[in-house]
Amino acid sequence: MSKTPATPVPAATIVMLREREELEIFMVVRHHQIDFASGALVFPGGKADPQDFDEALVDYLDGAAADADMRAMQVAAIRESFEESGVLLARPEGSNNLVDADRLRALTSYQTRLHAGELSITEFLRQERLRLACDTLHHFAHWVTPPMMPKRFDTHFFLAAAPEDHLAVHDGSENVDSTWINAGRAVQDAQAGKRTVIFPTMRNLERLAGFASIEQAFAEASNTPIVPILPWTEQRQDGNYICIPADAGYEVTEEKLPPRR
Repeated sequence: MSKTPATPVPAATIVMLREREELEIFMVVRHHQIDFASGALVFPGGKADPQDFDEALVDYLDGAAADADMRAMQVAAIRESFEESGVLLARPEGSNNLVDADRLRALTSYQTRLHAGELSITEFLRQERLRLACDTLHHFAHWVTPPMMPKRFDTHFFLAAAPEDHLAVHDGSENVDSTWINAGRAVQDAQAGKRTVIFPTMRNLERLAGFASIEQAFAEASNTPIVPILPWTEQRQDGNYICIPADAGYEVTEEKLPPRR
């Protein structure tokens, strides 16, 4: 009797960008005891919480999506980025500017409180008179974990420019290391066996490697239709492959899986 596939959990992640001598991406290394993508180099993010769907949040969002589910993904992406890396895409009430470094330092205690569920994102924004800057997010990709996996996620990827004065650092619990890295270099490191990068992250890094600037990345995201990508596996004579549709917008659409031990 076949086992019923797990229901994908809504999730969101932010690909935080900055320009130095080249375009760089903030990435974190998952703790080895995390049961999904343990030890892998990933973009900060995680599953959406029920609080992210709170209708009361509408009054504390700038430029949020009209669709309630997509709005919740934007909230989850910003919240997870704050919890995991300390970067907060939010504005003080009545301001057009993102919170500055001084204000951000005064808010750091909320990272663990939000992660622990001690208060909701709505309560946080209300108490601190903040608004989430959903208008800084650019929808980039949408991936769903294959049915054969024990844990499944329905993940939306967003691009955003990192505020210049926000210091991005890993949280030390779910993530044990972090780095600003050029996408092409991350791909090369993974191919050389220097880093562990899972299939969806690798494919998106390859896309990002084609961008020379934040402006180009945002323009590409705006002009590329977002379609859900559900990978599947194929057994062939030379082994097992993970595949995605050829018209999904990625140059590499299949990868041979390592043999099971």
